Amino acid sequence: MAKLYFYYSAMNAGKTTKLLQGSFNYKERGMDTVLYTYKLDNRFGESKIASRIGVSEKANTFDNSTNLFEDIKSKLGPKVACVFIDEAQFLTKKQVLDLCRVVDELNIPVLTYGLRSDFLAEPFEGSMYLLLLADELIEVKTICHCGRKATMNAKFDSSHKIVRSGQQVEIGGNEKYISLCRKHFFEGNIGENT
Repeated sequence: MAKLYFYYSAMNAGKTTKLLQGSFNYKERGMDTVLYTYKLDNRFGESKIASRIGVSEKANTFDNSTNLFEDIKSKLGPKVACVFIDEAQFLTKKQVLDLCRVVDELNIPVLTYGLRSDFLAEPFEGSMYLLLLADELIEVKTICHCGRKATMNAKFDSSHKIVRSGQQVEIGGNEKYISLCRKHFFEGNIGENT
């Protein structure tokens, strides 16, 4: 029986690496996968999922207007065994419902990977609905500079001060975001090595 999975964490926990490893495992067994990533995240090239450790794979893209149920349905072949979604925090409520339909109507497992919250400690729409509707929730853990589990995503400016306002969606990596424990997030302490 197919399920909808949500692998969530703060930034830099290895979600994308896990996604690419999962897809590789299916392919190693002779099965096909369908991969998606957020269209606006083109830091590593167009239509590409790339991890910080240098592994990458070509992927389909989605934006707010993509009908994921119809798009995924059109890409299913006899050997497609699983769908993987990177940057799942950027999904809309309707797209999460589309993924539920892929699982329930097409009997294809869907594994989504994304952030739980933004740099203001607010939920992303996609993450919120995945937390509510996914069959399985899996936390991928990473650590704060103090060694505690990091659960928060902090955005910082060029003077290494935490940014407490701005647009929710601003694509970036280690040059502007850092994972922190809740204590250091609210204290505004991003550590000395940043």
